[in-house]
Amino acid sequence: MVRVKNRDNQLHDECIHLLRDMVLARAFPDLPSEERAQYLDQVFENQETSDRLCTVSGGHVRNLLVLLYGCLQKQDPPIDRDTLEEVIATQRDSLIRAITANEWELLQQVKAQKAVVGEEGYQTLLRSLFVFEYLDELGTWFGLNPILAEAEQLK
Repeated sequence: MVRVKNRDNQLHDECIHLLRDMVLARAFPDLPSEERAQYLDQVFENQETSDRLCTVSGGHVRNLLVLLYGCLQKQDPPIDRDTLEEVIATQRDSLIRAITANEWELLQQVKAQKAVVGEEGYQTLLRSLFVFEYLDELGTWFGLNPILAEAEQLK
C-alpha cells in the first residue's frame, strides 16, 4: 500500500508522484524516471486526471492498474476525466453490490474511527478491499477504499 492520504485526509504528494511515475514507467519503460513526466500528456489529458486515478486507487497498486486497464478498454490514450469517472463509477457500483447491512455498519465505524474492531471485521473488510490498512509514524490506521468513500451510503 502506498499512502496517498495522511490520517488527517490530506493528500500525500510524494506518494501520488510515485504512483504517477509507476504508470508512466509502464507506458514508457525505456525512458529514465526523470524524463517520463514530460510525456504525461500522452497518457492522460492532464495531471489532474492522473492524480485523480492515483488518489482514488487508495495507493493499492492492483486497484490502480485495474482502473487504468478499465480506462484503456474504453479509450485510447490520452485518457480523459470523463472516461476515468465512468470507470470509477462502475467499480464503485460493483463494490456496493457486494456489501451487506452489517458491513455498512462496520464501514461507518472505520470512517469515524479510522480503526477496525474485531478480527472478523478486520478479515471481512480488508479481504473484500472495502478498507485499506496504512502505516505511518504513529502506527497502523485504516481508511475506506476511496472508491467506496464516495458512495452515497457513506456520506
